[in-house]
Amino acid sequence: MKVRDLLIATTNLGKMQEIRETLKDLELEIKSLKDFPEIEPPLETGKTFFENALLKARYYAEKTGLLALADDSGLEVLALGGAPGIHSARFAGSDATDEKNYLKLLELMKDLPEEKRTARFVCVMVCYHPSGQYITGEGIWEGKISFAPRGEHGFGYDPVFLVKEFNFEKTAAELPLEIKNQLSHRAKALKELKRKLPQFLQSL
Repeated sequence: MKVRDLLIATTNLGKMQEIRETLKDLELEIKSLKDFPEIEPPLETGKTFFENALLKARYYAEKTGLLALADDSGLEVLALGGAPGIHSARFAGSDATDEKNYLKLLELMKDLPEEKRTARFVCVMVCYHPSGQYITGEGIWEGKISFAPRGEHGFGYDPVFLVKEFNFEKTAAELPLEIKNQLSHRAKALKELKRKLPQFLQSL
C-alpha cells in the first residue's frame, strides 16, 4: 500500500503527540495544521461531538485535498447536566485557557460531595477523504472530578480528572503519557479508528 498523507486537524500539541504515537506503524505521512497556516479554522456549529468532528474533518479535507483526521472531545459532568460538553475548550470564555476552564469547573462544583462528582471524557474521531468517504471512532473514559488540580502531565481537564482505573486516586495529569495513551477516551477512539483504517485506505 502506498504511503498516504494524513492531516491531523488540530493545533493542540498534546493531541498531536498522542495521535502520531498511535499511528506510527501505519504507512502514513503525518501533516499538521502548521503545514497549512493560510487556512482559517472553521466555525464549530455542531450540536454534538460527532457533528463537530465531521464538520472539521470534511472542511480540512476539502481545503487541502488530503485525507484529514479531526476529533471533537470534551468533558461531561453528570451533576452539571452534561456540561461543559461540546463547550469544554471554551468553558471559561473566548479567552479560555486550560487552567481557567478547570478552575471554573471546580468553582461550580465546590459544594458537591464526592459521590456527585461523576464525570466522563468523550471523544469522537472522523477520518475524511475528499471523495466524501469517512470512518469514525468513539471512546469514553469514566472518572470523577477532584477537589483540587494535581499532576504535571497532560492538558485540558486532566489535572482535575480522577481516573477510574486507578480507583479515583490519580488524576489523568499524574499518569505518564504511555499509560494515558492506553486508557484515555482519545486512545479508545483512535484505536477503533485505527482498526478500520487499513481497509478504508485500500477502498479509496
